Amino acid sequence: MSTEQVSSSPAATVGKQVGSHPFSPLTTSEITASAELVKGLYPNQTRLQFKAITLEEPEKAQVIPYLEAEHSGKPLPKILRKAFVCYYIRNTDKFHEAIVNLSQSRVESNVRLGPNVHASGDGEEIVLVEKVALEDAAVKAEIAKLQLPEDTVVISDPWIYGSDGIDDDKRLYQCFLYCRDPLNPSEADSNHYALPLTISPVVDTETWKVIRIDQLPTGADHTTKETQPYKVQPPNEYVPEYQKLRKDLKPLNVVQPDGASFTATQAGETGEVIEWQKWSFRVGFNQREGMVLYDVRYDGRSLFYRLSLSDMNIPYADPRHPFHKKAAFDLGDAGAGVMANNLKLGCDCLGSIHDLSAVLSGSEGEAVPMENVICVHEQDAGIGWKHINYRTGRAALVRNRELVLQSIITVSNYEYILAFMFDQAGQVTYEVRATGILSTSPIDEGIEVPWGTVVHPGVLATHHQHIFSLRVDPAIDGHSNRLVYDEAHAMPRNDFNPHGVGYYVKETVVEESCGIDTDYEQNRTFKIQNTAVRNPINGKPVAYKIHAPPFQKMLADKNSFHHKRAEFADHNIYVTKYKDGELYAGGKYTNQSRGGTGVRSWANRRENVKDTDMVVWVNFGINHVPRIEDFPVMPCEIIKVSFKPVNFFDKNPALDVPPSQQEINKSVLVAVNHHQPSQEAVVGEKGEVCCSSKL
Repeated sequence: MSTEQVSSSPAATVGKQVGSHPFSPLTTSEITASAELVKGLYPNQTRLQFKAITLEEPEKAQVIPYLEAEHSGKPLPKILRKAFVCYYIRNTDKFHEAIVNLSQSRVESNVRLGPNVHASGDGEEIVLVEKVALEDAAVKAEIAKLQLPEDTVVISDPWIYGSDGIDDDKRLYQCFLYCRDPLNPSEADSNHYALPLTISPVVDTETWKVIRIDQLPTGADHTTKETQPYKVQPPNEYVPEYQKLRKDLKPLNVVQPDGASFTATQAGETGEVIEWQKWSFRVGFNQREGMVLYDVRYDGRSLFYRLSLSDMNIPYADPRHPFHKKAAFDLGDAGAGVMANNLKLGCDCLGSIHDLSAVLSGSEGEAVPMENVICVHEQDAGIGWKHINYRTGRAALVRNRELVLQSIITVSNYEYILAFMFDQAGQVTYEVRATGILSTSPIDEGIEVPWGTVVHPGVLATHHQHIFSLRVDPAIDGHSNRLVYDEAHAMPRNDFNPHGVGYYVKETVVEESCGIDTDYEQNRTFKIQNTAVRNPINGKPVAYKIHAPPFQKMLADKNSFHHKRAEFADHNIYVTKYKDGELYAGGKYTNQSRGGTGVRSWANRRENVKDTDMVVWVNFGINHVPRIEDFPVMPCEIIKVSFKPVNFFDKNPALDVPPSQQEINKSVLVAVNHHQPSQEAVVGEKGEVCCSSKL
């Protein structure tokens, strides 16, 4: 990953460039070399459509000795550089994956994958699907029946087809059509989701032809109608020039006159090492997961081998054809990397910003620069800790500063703001902010349905769930870890507990791989422990606990394709034994998948996960029942997962943070210290105790 500074304040410190690393993403030359080696397997006239050319991460058994040598200053063992490549022979269903040994300039393996295994979409393909749908003669004939005003612009939103087991073996796209405001057709940013149409073409990706046109149901049941003249509805725009903007909002500037407190060191052509407030870690970036963190340490102690958002699924509630198949896997079906925004503008992150860029691959095997896909910055997160000694009136207080690594992805209508956040007390937080525009469908006026909300005349926003899976590969003071959970239980009323007020905490060890849920009635709290390392004060194992919000598990029936495919959506936590290559909770290939290749299947092996190398999958989400306030653009919905130290330190690790002081903060108003009367007892020379009053 290359870097660029964007800052209104002094820039962050950028360290000197160091050599390539086993975790460094592929370089431009490595991407193109991988493509050429794979092309060399075929006759010259064979055209390939590359879907991904990305780092094949080395086996963990090789990387751990490398990291140990790196941190101890010893000679580094050699690890071969490899690339993972998946591709089609163009205009066929022949989908392959290959491993390219870049160190030896050879293709190690090349395998054609079987039926019902499909690649993700890509930008070139999406544009082609739009073109095929809108240029099809039958589709044009249906659009003509709408009798839209002259110059009206029709938009096609291609969706991954989904799965229901009915004639869906081929790789298909379901297109949903909309139009821009017919009274303002030249406005390219018109909110077409406020003007959905009833026509839905289906495109075959082998023949690149429309194979079917679905008529969308618009009533309260499955009934469909022939295309009828369209009733033009008023627009519902979100861009600022169509709003009456507030005039009483004054500037709020984030200024760091001495620059940021973190250091970023570029690791060869790609990859970054970030150091901040005792934290250190490597940053990678790939097509599917986007941002990945490696070798996360605090004050030199290892915490996590690898952290990433592994998967997400958005199943919709409409049971009618073709909406019943809407269940997007935004990472597996498209990719957080390829959908990442360019954050150069400086509005997405404030203060002294360090931007990281990446290089991904295109459909011809070329390298595609992705500029400013991660912004790194600090932010004030309120008070970190505080106490006032009311006897003296003295306040001790520090503010909680956070380091934020943020990436934003646009998935057609939706935006996800994804961030890793680190604080000065050893806590790591993963935050998701969901915003953007609701995926809409047409509905007849005067109709209400229980599976959606009417948000504009003729516009239905269907209920849907957002279910995420965060992959946590722990290394809490080493790689032999276990998952436990604590529960709080009331003591029985007896002679020891005569007033019935006592309660105790019981710890349970998770012995085998499985899926398991939180229980908020018992205050069930999950912890990742290393029992071989003990706290010097209380002798307890060092640990990190998981704070995850409650969420409603997938509502689709257990025998549905939705449930079979989203293998992470039925439990709060999965724990599995570590295996190289098991990175994606929904399976490697989610496009029209059938299930059986993800985390639920891995957990069902019932392998030992106690005091060994294991992986924890933290699943979380929201059930989005749309409000009219979510349209035409949705205010951010915020979800956080946190990892907090438990008996890892010998005291509050943020005690050494400098106190918050007005001469530095330069706040305009200063509150008066609280100081109340108190009583003290002072022991005299002869042991007598005297009481006195203090003001």
